Amino acid sequence: MQINDKSGTKNYLAADNRYDAMVYKRSGKSGVLLPAISIGLWHNFGFVDPIQNGREIIRTAFDLGITHFDLANNYGPPYGSAEENFGTIFKKDFQGYRDELFIATKAGFDMWPGPYGNLGSRKYLISSLDQSLKRLGLDYVDVFYHHRPDPDTPLEETMGALADIVRQGKALYVGISNYGPKETQKAAELLKALKVPFILHQARYSMFDRWVEDGLLDTLEEVGVGCIAFSPLAQGMLTDKYINGIPEGSRASKNMTYLNSDTVSDNIHKIQELNTIAQERGQKLSQMAIAWILRQSQVASVLVGASSANQLKDNVKALDNLEFSIEELKLIEGIIS
Repeated sequence: MQINDKSGTKNYLAADNRYDAMVYKRSGKSGVLLPAISIGLWHNFGFVDPIQNGREIIRTAFDLGITHFDLANNYGPPYGSAEENFGTIFKKDFQGYRDELFIATKAGFDMWPGPYGNLGSRKYLISSLDQSLKRLGLDYVDVFYHHRPDPDTPLEETMGALADIVRQGKALYVGISNYGPKETQKAAELLKALKVPFILHQARYSMFDRWVEDGLLDTLEEVGVGCIAFSPLAQGMLTDKYINGIPEGSRASKNMTYLNSDTVSDNIHKIQELNTIAQERGQKLSQMAIAWILRQSQVASVLVGASSANQLKDNVKALDNLEFSIEELKLIEGIIS
């Protein structure tokens, strides 16, 4: 919603009914409820993108009841620019709503040159979050993640850094991302001993990428930590885009990082068969793919990206039909297994 101030500038006023339709799920055994659909700012929010479009997406998200905004130190491009743009939008539109927002950032991948700008050392994690808070214009984030395992840094050091970040008031909760089941179990043990609220594991999960089902979801259930799934649409394969082949100008046609034409070609029949089931459910393929992930009790939220406000609205419609019949699940399993 927008209102005009005396100068004619459009200011943001959140929709009064923003919490009426969104589904909220508990993250593990914590006190945190997350929107079933959260928004990730990996793409479309860097300096190379129009900030007004990003602003419209974020406003639309909050009006739809999406309270969780997911960032990382190197989101952009260039690195850091998604955080800086979010900070600019936050300052203009959301300062009065800070306590209604659940904001995340991460560190673990390449960020700055030299030996201290990557992986999992105490030096890197604390320095990175300090920089992120400046870019975001925040005193704290709601959750701070270690973005990936670092095999060369003792896990005790990495988890100890996360613990101190919470004690310093720079984050309320901590999370990890891309960790396997055994690493997750050990991290949970360390953080429990340090009395640090570990509430989220961010993992890649889609109908075409089910590695979390091989032990990770069971581990998260055991340790009481929620899963938040990223890349739920398999880089666009589980959307309308590739149902009739590879369109010119698409990501797959350009053989871009994470998706190429061979991968789409290998899955095209599965995409078409899944789309038939989605249509019978009264959904788009993307909506069914999101709902399919949310059926897992351990999944607290699904992270979606968006290039426009309308695309985000379309994805949120997945919540209109979250139930699957036994027959539907059998048909889907027969296609994707």
